[in-house]
Amino acid sequence: MSILPASERPNPYSAYGAHGSVLVLNSGSSSLKYQLVNPVGGEAIAAGTVERIGEPSGIVTHTFAGNRTRRELEVADHGAALRLALGMFDEIGPALHGAGIYAVGHRVVHGGAEFSGPVVVDDDVIDRIESLVPLAPLHNPANVQGIRVARELLGDVPHVAVFDTAFFQALPAEAYTYAIDREVAREHDVRRYGFHGTSHQYVAGKVARVLGRRVEDLNTIVLHLGNGASASAVRGGVPIDTSMGLTPLEGLVMGTRSGDIDPAVVFHLARNAGMDIDELDTLLNKRSGVLGLSGVNDFRELHRLVEEGDEDAALALDVYVHRLRKYVGAYTALLGRVDVIAFTAGVGENDAVVRAAVCADLEALGIAVDDDRNAARGEERIISPDWTKTLVMVIPTMEELAIARQSVEAVDRLHPSAAVATG
Repeated sequence: MSILPASERPNPYSAYGAHGSVLVLNSGSSSLKYQLVNPVGGEAIAAGTVERIGEPSGIVTHTFAGNRTRRELEVADHGAALRLALGMFDEIGPALHGAGIYAVGHRVVHGGAEFSGPVVVDDDVIDRIESLVPLAPLHNPANVQGIRVARELLGDVPHVAVFDTAFFQALPAEAYTYAIDREVAREHDVRRYGFHGTSHQYVAGKVARVLGRRVEDLNTIVLHLGNGASASAVRGGVPIDTSMGLTPLEGLVMGTRSGDIDPAVVFHLARNAGMDIDELDTLLNKRSGVLGLSGVNDFRELHRLVEEGDEDAALALDVYVHRLRKYVGAYTALLGRVDVIAFTAGVGENDAVVRAAVCADLEALGIAVDDDRNAARGEERIISPDWTKTLVMVIPTMEELAIARQSVEAVDRLHPSAAVATG
């Protein structure tokens, strides 16, 4: 099967044309990422980051019309960060007052069981997101702060919360339920939530569009491989399993996170190494994964070390690939038929060595990669040989675009008369 030329693909977002642009904000604990997006064509009109918020020396970068501006200055808090970002639009462009902003879309990491889709923000929504802080103490507080500041500074446009967990609210009970005491689980909201949902949903839909197929007709394994990494099994556009769980720690080996581990390792280290909860949290989230095994978490550096004969680096790569192959096999069993395996995110899109290793010796399952196709660069593409029953594809993820489009849809649902008038 070949990829459908872009000119022949249906664009379900063409009606967004009259809606203008969407400002997408991603507020982290010490950073703010922003992007002004055209929800129709998908291009980033301008983008930037504010890093080291709250530290003596912050870094602000802004890219517009091919030019990148970088400055170092103190950024006291998220309010100051957003004011700086808006100032960069005023100074360098494009001027937001002329950009026709239809909505501001906010990435929120954890929506718990509360949110199964994007929602237009009001005070009640903020309170509900804040109530989920115990499930995401490192992420949701910064997300809430970013929303509050943005609503104060950009109060004349609707704000929309888009949740990393929302796509996986469709998981069946047997996939999201942990086998622990049911009363404890209910009281403390312990279940699988899944993360990177915006990316997984976007990629599964993009696969269908570039192939000229209906998403309802495809079974897809999505491998989102960045510094954080997750896998999902998607049947007909609906997820049936995913690797991340109550938090983004479970599942695949990641840049600095351990992924799946025997829970008793925590008890063992607490009893025998004297490690407290905070030390264990730091160990498993920040000092494990590829970094913990090899000393680096940049895959370009990892491959260099492997080529130089570094045994720790070679083992790290083997462990990383082994876990991936195990999930591909498990999800193949769950889906029964796999039409597409889609690699996405930084490692998935750019690391031909990892892609080849994951698919090696799987010909009996109808899975393989073509060396020349795998080595080639480009946008969305098929990298499997023509004979395989399962297509292996590279699909660049565009989470900001997905957030922008979901923001438009959420506003239009709330104000359908406006959607009819402008669409």
